[in-house]
Amino acid sequence: MIRMNTAKRAGRLMALAGAAFVGIAATGTPWHATVTESDRAQTIGNPEAELRLTEFVSYTCPHCATFTMQGEPPLQLAYIGSGKLKMEVRSVIRNDIDLVATMLAQCGDSDKFIRNHTMFMLTQRSWLPVAQRANQGQIARWTGPDKYAARRSIASDLGYYALMESRGYSRTDTDRCLADQAVADRLRANTDADFEEFGVQSTPSFAIDGQLLEGVHEWRTLESALNDRF
Repeated sequence: MIRMNTAKRAGRLMALAGAAFVGIAATGTPWHATVTESDRAQTIGNPEAELRLTEFVSYTCPHCATFTMQGEPPLQLAYIGSGKLKMEVRSVIRNDIDLVATMLAQCGDSDKFIRNHTMFMLTQRSWLPVAQRANQGQIARWTGPDKYAARRSIASDLGYYALMESRGYSRTDTDRCLADQAVADRLRANTDADFEEFGVQSTPSFAIDGQLLEGVHEWRTLESALNDRF
């Protein structure tokens, strides 16, 4: 079980990862903090930006967590902050844990999404091993016929309630988001639609203006692809 000290460490990591974001927003360049929700994605940045980057991520993907640490801060600084690029974040639901983490990352007002997303990625190394060591009793609870109860069991066993509390959510707030079956169904449908539209087969993957980038799955190659367009 993840304890509260993990949540506190996550808060410190989030502060470090987001330090550039906070400073730039304070100087009057707020695109880093602008989040627009749609049925398909959370879009960060200037809605009128000339370039659209789509990031396909899974919260249970270690390479995605690495990208969050290595790639998202420079993206915020050098690209989104300029107002010339907006970034869609599209969650790939690979399993029930992905679904729960995604529902909670998107829980509440859109302006909470960036830090929720970062929190789940930066704490992944703490809760993902717990999921990987799950016993048969846990797996049975996580896959039971009552989908809401199953999602709550995942959140409880992996310490998500404590993480959400560190972000200011009460248990009631968290449960309210986990109870929304329409959102759960939409997120799974979005994954199927993105596979059909883009052919996404691994995470993280990226598209620029609707074109999937072949062989681009980490910051170094993505940065090169972006620089070719600026």
